Amino acid sequence: MTHTNFDALPVVDISGLRSPEPTARSASAQALGRAARECGFFYATGHGLPEDLTTALILQAKSFFALPAEEKMRWYIGLSPNHRGYVPEGEETFASGTYDRKEAFDLSFDLPADDPAVLAGTPTLGPNVWPDLPGFQPAVSAYYDAALALGHTLLHGFALALGLEETYFDRYVSKPPSQLRLVHYPYLPEAVDAPGIGAHTDYECFTILLPTAPGLEVMNGAGAWIDAPPIPGAVVVNIGDMMEIFTNGELVATSHRVRKVQEERFSFPLFYTCDYHTVVEPLSPFVSPTRPARYPALVAGDHLYAQTAQSFTYLKQRLQRGDLRLPDGARALSSFGQEARAK
Repeated sequence: MTHTNFDALPVVDISGLRSPEPTARSASAQALGRAARECGFFYATGHGLPEDLTTALILQAKSFFALPAEEKMRWYIGLSPNHRGYVPEGEETFASGTYDRKEAFDLSFDLPADDPAVLAGTPTLGPNVWPDLPGFQPAVSAYYDAALALGHTLLHGFALALGLEETYFDRYVSKPPSQLRLVHYPYLPEAVDAPGIGAHTDYECFTILLPTAPGLEVMNGAGAWIDAPPIPGAVVVNIGDMMEIFTNGELVATSHRVRKVQEERFSFPLFYTCDYHTVVEPLSPFVSPTRPARYPALVAGDHLYAQTAQSFTYLKQRLQRGDLRLPDGARALSSFGQEARAK
């Protein structure tokens, strides 16, 4: 598939995915599928995320990012053995070599230190780190749990939209390292019309994004950048690399970026992914003699880790020193999506 020459993101009511009636779930799934095939990005209404959880998340993010820089660096992500914590401005770079004007706080599926996968030294798996701010951990954890549950619902919707059994993908998500990022774009009165985050695709299956202000742009099928401002009561959902591979390109990861805007902006993406050791490859329903597999297999967690290690300064320094190495078969940044196809 290639995306259409859309000039706005479609709006999909996904409330039917939670219906006990199969016909209602199927109808929502088909609408979801059309948007995913044509744009790879859509607004999702009827998502069921409680407003009190989103409000509490935003308030806690504002409290944390208002702390002095030296205080936030107590939880610097480079101090974590499993990539959790504070990301200062300039820590990340993209395929273009540019860095973005943002800071973030990263967390993921919270596994205890004595979990067998953690004891085995599996990259990125393990416990979260939490700032000692009153109410931060419960508020952020509650939102994470709700967003992850929404991801499970969407996963069923994608399966139905693809003509698969509703629970087809469940085998891949027993304890997925799905990351939640709390992202802060500071107020920049001198901001000019230039990229705030470079063009990229998301590495995982799909992303659920809660933004507070404009800035997001999405590449359409003609290679043009389309504004995707927030819609009250909606979250933004987009296809990632792993779903592109699973469907052998029927769904395509959509390149997107963030523009610099003259207002403070918060953004909360939940990157929904598979269990670390899941082998991601084109599924048999999407492969035939006339449509051979277009993608070599990769390991879900290795792909996520490799992309992360090529983006974060502290990990790139460890690569250069030889303290770690990329997994076998690691892909370069920007290896998927419309932008990659246009290279």
